[in-house]
Amino acid sequence: MRKIHVSTKINGDPTEFLCEPDETLLDVLRDQLGMTGSKEGCGTGDCGACSVTVNGRLVCSCLVLGAEAEGAEVATIEGMAEGDQLHPLQRHFIENAALQCGICTPGILVAAKSLLEHNPDPTEEETRYWLAGNLCRCTGYDKIIRAVMAAGKEMREAS
Repeated sequence: MRKIHVSTKINGDPTEFLCEPDETLLDVLRDQLGMTGSKEGCGTGDCGACSVTVNGRLVCSCLVLGAEAEGAEVATIEGMAEGDQLHPLQRHFIENAALQCGICTPGILVAAKSLLEHNPDPTEEETRYWLAGNLCRCTGYDKIIRAVMAAGKEMREAS
């Protein structure tokens, strides 16, 4: 099968890769580019463990073809921290013990960042609704919601 050449930006860096026509963006990120932060949970878009943004839109990378990244801007968990500086969401997840096994955490962090970019002051209900597509089997959701709300508050106060 003939591979497709894709030029894209991932976390702000120009990136090129070759992929099979039926290869998912998740497989390209993990297997070709070594970006293993996005996890494969279900492989059917039900759990959100593979969440990334494509052109600012939150998507499950297991449901997006690698070829669809052509000309797009992709943001993954690897681009969240700036050098040694954790993103406020990452810090508040640690401070609130909002993670356990870590399979769902990258996807939830990417989804939460997308939420705060779209709605810097979400209510708890809005936060729970936005994150409803990201499943966690370990911690439950209260600590996650508290961490997102605290990060949102910190980010609003800093701006």
